Amino acid sequence: MRKQRAIDIVNQSLPRRYRSERRFKWYGIAAIAASIAFLSLLFISIFANGYSAFWQTYIQLEVHFDPEIIEQDSLATANYQGLVKKTLRDMFPEAKSRRDKRQLYSMVSGGATFQLRDAALTDPKIIGETLSIWVPADDDVDMLVKGHIERNVPEGERRLNDQQLKWLDALAAQGKLEKRFNTVFFSVGDSREPELAGIWGAVMGSFFTLVVTLLLSFPIGVAAAVYLEEFAPKNRWTDLIEININNLAAVPSIVFGLLGLAVFLNFFNLPRSAPVVGGLVLTLMTLPTIIIASRSALQSVPPSIREAALGVGASKMQMVAHHVLPLALPGMLTGTIIGMARALGETAPLLMIGMVAFIVDIPGGFTDPSTALPVQVYLWADSPERAFVERTSAAIMVLLAFLITMNAAAIILRKKFERRW
Repeated sequence: MRKQRAIDIVNQSLPRRYRSERRFKWYGIAAIAASIAFLSLLFISIFANGYSAFWQTYIQLEVHFDPEIIEQDSLATANYQGLVKKTLRDMFPEAKSRRDKRQLYSMVSGGATFQLRDAALTDPKIIGETLSIWVPADDDVDMLVKGHIERNVPEGERRLNDQQLKWLDALAAQGKLEKRFNTVFFSVGDSREPELAGIWGAVMGSFFTLVVTLLLSFPIGVAAAVYLEEFAPKNRWTDLIEININNLAAVPSIVFGLLGLAVFLNFFNLPRSAPVVGGLVLTLMTLPTIIIASRSALQSVPPSIREAALGVGASKMQMVAHHVLPLALPGMLTGTIIGMARALGETAPLLMIGMVAFIVDIPGGFTDPSTALPVQVYLWADSPERAFVERTSAAIMVLLAFLITMNAAAIILRKKFERRW
C-alpha cells in the first residue's frame, strides 16, 4: 500500500518536473540565442563602420614635371607641392581668389607630394614630361564619396562647400575620381592624415613582440610545468608556488605593465616603446596560462605510460622526455596558442611601457620604437576625424581575424593530436 502511494506521488509530480525541465531547456536556448545576437550585433557594427576603409578615393592628375620647378641635382627636395598646386590650377582655372585656391588644394591629400617625389627619384627621365598620376584624395573628399558626408544639407553643416562639390562632380564626370583598393592601409605605418594611415607598422610591432613572448614563455612555461608535475616534491612550498601561479593568472594585465615600467625601464634602462620590452611584459603575463595548461596536459597522460617506461629500465628523465612530454605536447601547444592570442589583444601593459607613442616608421628589429595593433586601435579611436572611425573599425577587423585564426589553430591542433585514453 505504501509502495503504491509513493508511486502515485511520483507520478503526480512528473508533469511538474517535465515542465520545469522544458523551461530550463528554453532558458538555456534563450541565453545562447541572446549571446549570438549580441555578438552578431557587435560584428555587424564593426564591419559596417570599417569595411569602407579597405577602399580609398583617388584623383587623377595630369602632372607636368616642369624642369624649372624640379632641378636635377635636388630631386629629393624639389617643390613637388608646387607641382600639385599648379596642376590643380590648370585643371580648374576659375579658382582665382586665395580662398578658392586653398579650398581647391585641400581636396588632394598631402601624400600626393611624396608620390610625385618618389616617381621622380625612381625615374629621373620623367623630368620635362607630362604623366597621368592617381593621387589619394583628402579624407573629407573620401568620406563624401563613400557616403559618410551628406550632400543634401546646408553648406554650413558639412566640411565641403558647394564649390568643392562642383569640382568633384566635374572630376567624376571626366572619370578622374574613383575608389580603389586601399593598399596603403596594409603597407605603411601611422600618419596624422587618415588617408595616409596604415597598420603595417603596428602589425610588425605586434609580430616582434609576440616573437619575444613565444621564445621566452613557451620553454620557461613548459619547463616549470614539467618540474612541478614530475619532479617537485609535494610539500607546502610547492603548494604555495601552485597557489601563486593560479593567482597570477587572474591578476589584471595593467599590473604587469606597472611591473615592466618599474623593472625593465626604470631599473634595467631598456629602450622605451620597444618590442623587446613589450615581449618581456607579455611573457610575465602569459606564463601562468601556459604553465596551467601544460600541467593539465601532463596530468592527462595515463600513469601506465610512466610505469611502463620505468619498468623497462628508463630513468625518470628519459621517461619524461621520451614518453610523457611528446604525448602532452599537443595540449601544451594549445595552451600556448591561447595564451599568445590573449597577449596579442592586450593593450594596458603596453601603454604602461610607452608603446602608445606615435610611430611612423616601420620597426625593423626588436629594439626599434614601435607600437602594437591593439594600441593602434586605441590611438585611432581617440582621433576626432571621421575617417579615423572607419580605420579604427578596420584595424579591429584585422585584429579579430588574427585572434580567430590563432584560436582556430589551437582547436585544430587539439582535434588532430588529442589522444583519448
